[in-house]
Amino acid sequence: MDAKDLMSDEFFKQFKTGKELNDFLKQIQKRGIEKMLEGELDDHLGYEKNQKSRESNSRNGYSKKKIKTSYGDSEIEVPRDRDASFNLMIIPKRGNMVEGLENIIVSFYAKGMSNNDTQQQILEMYDFDISTSTISRITSKITDDIVVCKTDHWNQFI
Repeated sequence: MDAKDLMSDEFFKQFKTGKELNDFLKQIQKRGIEKMLEGELDDHLGYEKNQKSRESNSRNGYSKKKIKTSYGDSEIEVPRDRDASFNLMIIPKRGNMVEGLENIIVSFYAKGMSNNDTQQQILEMYDFDISTSTISRITSKITDDIVVCKTDHWNQFI
């Protein structure tokens, strides 16, 4: 998907100040990170939210976590599993820094990178290996959510 198809020039004209645009980008980043974490949990559990599981481990709500990004501090909802065996890859436990993550999020939906290219970028930036199936689930969740976010934000001004 091309970035120009996702958000038109008309869409960006609604922002009157740099702060308004930055606040919007911060919101996109927060939602993107949360969707990425949900994708990680889907891969860990082997099924998507609202599907039946044959395993004893399942989703167990969310916890809150404060993180620091280039857009400032944010509080995100982190999905949990019943066995507490889910280890975050994007934001490690007891970690609160997400340096450069917005670059990966932007790459997921704006550059149209392949899953293999994305896997390589994450390996280079964060020094951990992530499967292409996890990347596929994450990008799917982010793309769907960005379209919803764009529509919701756009409808506020209609």
